[in-house]
Amino acid sequence: MAAMNGLSLSIRSATPSDLDEVLAFWKGAAEGTSISDDGDGVARLVERDPEALILAEHEGGLVGTVIAGFDGWRCHLYRLAVHPDQRRRGVGSALLAAAEERFAALGGRRADAMVLDRNTSAHHAWRAAGYGPEPQWSRWVKHLTD
Repeated sequence: MAAMNGLSLSIRSATPSDLDEVLAFWKGAAEGTSISDDGDGVARLVERDPEALILAEHEGGLVGTVIAGFDGWRCHLYRLAVHPDQRRRGVGSALLAAAEERFAALGGRRADAMVLDRNTSAHHAWRAAGYGPEPQWSRWVKHLTD
């Protein structure tokens, strides 16, 4: 149990029984959607890496998520989302701390984050956590399914 700005948080890995709640949470708290934002996509994530999807809860309710994926070489952060009513209370910081601890335990050396260019409020949060864009890189994508 972590206490952040008067908010007591429980940080834990998601289980298959959490997935419907996570998907519903993302619709209201996450910026944008992804091709893999469906039950099958998130279930595959949790099955393949049961500790990758990290949840923050307050009084039994979901208030934040982050996906901390590690492929054995690089550490990737996705879907850092905090309930709009709980922002600026340390939820995102607690989730990032948990993700970074996971990466360090796995031998990760550097973490990168997927942050939408248009989500300027998120830019402030990521910078405050010590992250910054690398202007020499662009993300190239090819959808493998429709």
